[in-house]
Amino acid sequence: MSRFSGWAARLMAVLVLSGAVVALPVQEALAAPPLTTPWTAEVTPGNVLPEYPRPQLVRPEWQNLNGLWQFAGTGSLTTPPVGQNLLGEVLVPYPIESGLSRVQRHEDRMWYRRTFTVPSGWSGRRVRLNFGAVSWETRVWVNGVPVGTHTGGYDPFSFDITQALRGGANELIVGVHAPVDAAGAPIGKQRRSPGGIFYTAHSGIWQTVWMEPVDAASITRLDTTPDVPAGQLDLVVHATGVSGQQVRAEVMTGGTVVGTATGAPGAHLRIPVPDARLWTPDDPFLYDLRVTLTGTGGGDTVSGYFGMRSVGKAMVGGVLRPTLNGKFVYQLGTLDQGYWPDGSSTAPTDAALRFDLEQQKALGFNTVRKHVKVEPARWYYWADRLGLLVWQDMPSMRTGATPSAADRSNFESELRRMIDHLRGFTSIVQWVPFNEGWGEYDPARIADLVKGWDPSRLVNNNSGSNCCGFDGGNGDVVDDHIYVGPGTPQRPSASRVAVLGEFGGLGLISPGHQWPGTGFAYEMTTSSAALTDRYVAINEQLKPLIVNNGLSASIYTQPTDVENEVNGLWTYDRRVLKVDAARVQAVNRAVIQSATGLTADGLVSLRVTTAGHTDRFLRHQDGLARTDVVGAASADGLKLDATWRVRPGLADAACFSFESRNFPGHYLRHAAYRVRKDARDGSALFDRDATFCARDAQAGTGVALESLNLPGHFLRHYADAVYVARSGGPNTWDTPASFAADVTWLPATPWWRSGADLTVGSALSLRVTTPGFTDRYLRHRDGLARTDVVTASSAQLLKEDATFHVRRGLADGSCYSFESRAFAGHYLRHADFRVRKDARDGTALFDQDATFCAQPPRAGSQGVTLASYNIAGHAVRHFAEAVHIAVPGGPHAFDNPAHYDEDVTWAVAPPWAP
Repeated sequence: MSRFSGWAARLMAVLVLSGAVVALPVQEALAAPPLTTPWTAEVTPGNVLPEYPRPQLVRPEWQNLNGLWQFAGTGSLTTPPVGQNLLGEVLVPYPIESGLSRVQRHEDRMWYRRTFTVPSGWSGRRVRLNFGAVSWETRVWVNGVPVGTHTGGYDPFSFDITQALRGGANELIVGVHAPVDAAGAPIGKQRRSPGGIFYTAHSGIWQTVWMEPVDAASITRLDTTPDVPAGQLDLVVHATGVSGQQVRAEVMTGGTVVGTATGAPGAHLRIPVPDARLWTPDDPFLYDLRVTLTGTGGGDTVSGYFGMRSVGKAMVGGVLRPTLNGKFVYQLGTLDQGYWPDGSSTAPTDAALRFDLEQQKALGFNTVRKHVKVEPARWYYWADRLGLLVWQDMPSMRTGATPSAADRSNFESELRRMIDHLRGFTSIVQWVPFNEGWGEYDPARIADLVKGWDPSRLVNNNSGSNCCGFDGGNGDVVDDHIYVGPGTPQRPSASRVAVLGEFGGLGLISPGHQWPGTGFAYEMTTSSAALTDRYVAINEQLKPLIVNNGLSASIYTQPTDVENEVNGLWTYDRRVLKVDAARVQAVNRAVIQSATGLTADGLVSLRVTTAGHTDRFLRHQDGLARTDVVGAASADGLKLDATWRVRPGLADAACFSFESRNFPGHYLRHAAYRVRKDARDGSALFDRDATFCARDAQAGTGVALESLNLPGHFLRHYADAVYVARSGGPNTWDTPASFAADVTWLPATPWWRSGADLTVGSALSLRVTTPGFTDRYLRHRDGLARTDVVTASSAQLLKEDATFHVRRGLADGSCYSFESRAFAGHYLRHADFRVRKDARDGTALFDQDATFCAQPPRAGSQGVTLASYNIAGHAVRHFAEAVHIAVPGGPHAFDNPAHYDEDVTWAVAPPWAP
C-alpha cells in the first residue's frame, strides 16, 4: 500500500470564528500527487529538506522546523488558535496545493501550528526564527505572543523570538493570507484557476523554516561584490545590535587564508584576492569566506563563499556584447520555471533541486533564465557550484489588470528585497524586472532603479518587449521573444546587447509521464527523433544570427514539461529525457563555439587585437602569412586574401584548419615557425602543421590558436609577419612583450562574404536541382519570382524572364545582385520573405534586400546557394512554384525542412536569353 493512502483519512478542516474552534469534515485530499518524481518517496516527515538552507551565511548551530505541522483553513487571521489542536496536517515547507504537503487544495487564509523545544545549549543567547519564504502575508505568534508580520512571497525574513520563549515546549502559530491573483502582489505564473501557460498556485509556507541561536550583536547579511580589475572583494557586512564592534573578514581557499580586511559593520571592506582564479561556467571556482564580529559584545562568526568574476558589456568586433571577465561568452540557456508535480514550487529534495541544473549543464547549456520565480537559496548555490549563468526574473504581477498605486509600491519593495537577498550569488549576471508586459509600468524608471541598486550586473528592462510589452528604451539589453523561432531578433544598439529571451517551445506527448489534462506546445512533434531533429534545426539557425546579426544570447523553452505544457526536454516527472542527449549537447556546444566566429565550413576574417593595430587582419601574400590594414575601400584581392574558410582540423577534427578563400586546397600552415599558405600535399606532417586548436583568448576577447604539433606555440603576428611562437622562447618573435595580445585574434565577419564565385557582368539562368523538378527555372512574372518549366521551344518572353545579369552586390561588392534581363534597373529582392522583381529605389534597404551572397551548394556537388545578405540564415528557395527566402524549420510553410537543401541549391545554367 502506498504510504500516501492514509493522508485523506486523517485530514479535517478547522474553522475559527470569534475564537471558537469548530471541526468540520472536508472533502478527501488526493491519495498521492497527480504525478510523482524519482524523489517523491524519499520525502518523510522526519527527513524534509534537512540541508542548511542559507549557504552564504552559515551558522553551525541551528534547528530545522520542517516536518508535520497542524493545519486548518480559516476565514480570519485576527485571532490565533492558541492552545488548540488543529485536526488537519501539512508537511512543511511544501505549498498547500501540492501533493507532498498532504493538503492538496488552496486556502485564501490558513493556520499552521506546531510545538518546539529550544536546545538547552542555546541558553543565554538570542533565538531567531527564520522563514525561507511564505506566500504572501505572514503573521507569527510564539506562546500566544505576536512576534512579527511580513508581506512578500519570495524573500526570506526572520524574527527575534527570545522574549516570547518559555522553558520546555513552546507553541508556534503561523497565519498566512494567500490571495494569489485575487490581489495585485507579484505572483509569477501562479493562478487559482490554472490553465495554459499559467500554473497551480503555491500558497503558504514554501521554503524551509528554522531557528538558530545568535549573540546580541549578530550578522544578518553578507553583500559580496567581486572587483576583478582591482583583485579584491567588496564586502558589506550587515549586522544588528552592534555598538563599537568591528568586522574581521577572511578569504580562504583550501583552508588557507589568502586575504583579510577589518572595518565597521555596514562599511565597504576591500579584501585582497591575489592572483584570483576567476569563476566561469567552465571553471566555477569559489572562494570561502569567514566573517567575525569582534569587540565588546561581539564574537558572532558566520561562513559563506563567493566567486571572482566580472559582468559587463563591450564592443567586440564592432558589436556590443555581454562580457564575463572581460570576454564575450555566448549565453545559451533554458527558460527554467521551477515547478514540480509533487512539490509544486518546492523541489521534493535538495538532490532533485540539483538534478535540474546538472542535467541542463550536461546537455551543453551554460545559462538558466529563472522565469518569474525566485528559488530557495540552495538553487543558486548549486548554480554557483555547477557553473551556470543565471538571468533572474522578478515574479510578475497579474496579467489583464493595471497595477494600483499600492500594487506598484509593493512591487518595488519586493523587487528591492529580491535583489538584496540574491545579490551575493556569483551565478546571477542579469536582472529582469518585467516579462512580456505582465503588470508592467514605468519600465525605464524601474530599469534605472534596478541598475542603481546593483550596477554590477546587466539590467533587462522587459524581456519580450517585441511581442507583448513596451520598451523603456534603456537598460543594457534588448530582448525579443519569437516562437518557434529563432526568426530574426533585433540587432544590438550602441548601448544594449541583443538577446533572444524566449524561443523554441517544441512539444512531445509522453504517456504515463504527464500532468492530468491535455498537453500542448507551440509546435508538436511525433517522436523523440523528430523532437531532436527540430531542436537541432532551430538551434543551427542561431549560428548566423550570432555572427552576422549580433545576437548574444538565446533562451530555449524549456528544460522540463510544466503541468499541461509538454514542451520540455525532460518530462514533468523528470523520469524521461525526450531528446537524444548526445545530439542536443553537440549542437549546444557548437552554437556556443560559433560565437568565437569559428564555425566549421564557414568563412571568417581574423582581426588583430593588439592595441594600436586593430585595423589589421591576417592575410596571405606571395605565399606567406602577414597582417595588413583592410577596410571597406580595400581592393577585392586584399579582401579575398584576408578571408579564410574554417575547416575541421586536417589532423584533428576537434581543432581547425584555415583554407584560403581564393586558393582552394591551400591552407595556413607553419614551417620552421613561419606561417605560410601552401597547397595541401597529402602528407601527415602537412596536416599537423596546418591544424590549430582554439584556446581561450590570452588578452581581452577573441581566440588563441595553438599549434597542434608544437604545444605551447600560438599563431602570433610580429612585425607584420606571422609565426607560431612561444612566450619567452629562443626566437625574436617569442618575446613576451605584448605576447598575450599578439596571439589573441578576433574572428570577424569575412571581408569576402561569398563562398562561391559567379562572374560579374555575365548573364545566367538558375535551374532547380530538386529531383523531379529539374526542368524548372527561376523567373519573374507580374513582379514576383517563381519557377516554371523553360525549354528551347518556350516563348521568348519566358526565356527573357528567366535570364538575369550578375552584378556586384548593391550593398556589398563581395556578394551579388541579379538584374532582370527584360527590365533594366529591376532586381531580384525580398520583401516579407517573398522574392520579387522591383525597380531599384535608391534606398539602403532595397540594396540590402537585393544582395545575395553565393555559397557552395547545400545539396550535391554542383550549383550555388544564394544566402540573404541581411536576414541571417535565410536562402533563396523555391516552394510550391513561388520563391522565398527561407530557413529550415522556421515559422512559415515555406520553411519546411523537407527537401530544403535541394530547394535552395540552384544550378548555374547558360542564359536562356543571352
